[in-house]
Amino acid sequence: MSAAAAAPRHLAPPSTRPPVLAGLVTASHPGPAVAVTTVVALLAWSAGVTPARGAALVGAVLAGQLVIGWVNDLVDVERDRAVGRTDKPVAAGTVPVGLVRACAAVALVACVVLSLATGWRSGLVHLGLGVASGLAYDLGVKATALSPLPYAVAFGSLPVFTALAATDAALPPWWVVLAGACVGVGAHALDALPDLALDLRTGVRGLPHRLGARGSRVAAALLLGAASLLAALGPSGPPHPAAAAVLVAVAGCVVVALVGRGRAPFAAAVGIALLDVSLLVAA
Repeated sequence: MSAAAAAPRHLAPPSTRPPVLAGLVTASHPGPAVAVTTVVALLAWSAGVTPARGAALVGAVLAGQLVIGWVNDLVDVERDRAVGRTDKPVAAGTVPVGLVRACAAVALVACVVLSLATGWRSGLVHLGLGVASGLAYDLGVKATALSPLPYAVAFGSLPVFTALAATDAALPPWWVVLAGACVGVGAHALDALPDLALDLRTGVRGLPHRLGARGSRVAAALLLGAASLLAALGPSGPPHPAAAAVLVAVAGCVVVALVGRGRAPFAAAVGIALLDVSLLVAA
């Protein structure tokens, strides 16, 4: 009998076990973390934030996203184990729970320090609205019909956070905040789609779960389309020709999201989200 055959079946051979670092990265939900951080970096650049404050702002958002991602997997560990989520490193045992807790604590301290380094007003907005909303979602709101609310508050606060960190700090126009909130709720509907069935098996019934896959895609398309209109038509004066061209593309994506089949509606909704970000940065 070979050594590999004699090894316990529940343990993978050492050469195939994912490293702890890779598991930590996966548990942080790197896709959303990088996406949100990139959006904030672009917003900070467009708002004229100084390089030093911009670095602190980007670091604060990245640290906050790490905290939210790690706490999410810590809270869901028993649910994930119940449905056999091998793609979740904490539930699969790839990463020790204690290590994830320690990393989340360090990231939270860094988030607080970096947020306040952008200015006390912008720092309080990020901590009190952005990070607090994400943690509220993790700790139970996601299982209720109010699940879109933390996304609306968190994404709507991002333009406020970046604007208050600028040298000439001032609140952004209302339509920018509302467009950010619409993008956030649309993103929530899209983010929930892949896990709808597994979530329902563990008692998670957020608004996307109540709407179903089809209803969530339609809601995401309409909300992201509304964000496009706000970003394109909100600024004073006639819309820029480039904004008009983006709106035409958004309209096409909305049609695909509403009547398309297979993966096309999801891809179209993601496309609208990307176009919305470009409009918000330009605005």
